[in-house]
Amino acid sequence: MPLRLIDVFIVAVTAPVVVLLGAPALGVLVGAAAWIIQRCCALLIEGQARRAQTVKQVLSMNLAGVVGRSWLVALTVLAVGLAGEREDGLAAGIVVVVAFTLYLITSIAARSLDRSHPAS
Repeated sequence: MPLRLIDVFIVAVTAPVVVLLGAPALGVLVGAAAWIIQRCCALLIEGQARRAQTVKQVLSMNLAGVVGRSWLVALTVLAVGLAGEREDGLAAGIVVVVAFTLYLITSIAARSLDRSHPAS
């Protein structure tokens, strides 16, 4: 489980450092917050999906979760770009892209580790 949440940890730790190094604070912090919130939502949705009774319910929950979380992040990046400077929107977008890349890599690695160790 810790490998699956490494993206959240890295975003939470590096966002303040990046701001101190001179990146647009509004964009970096809002992008990081949006990423962390959507990942928490993903964990809640995955838990609900595990308790679902049918495959249709599982698929519906997961699909709605992916679409909803994508819209949350996209609209947040757009809003921060419109509310602040263009650089804020760019910074938020970069944070989200880097976080998604970390998430994708670690989720692939975690799944391959899960498959390589059969349940006892």
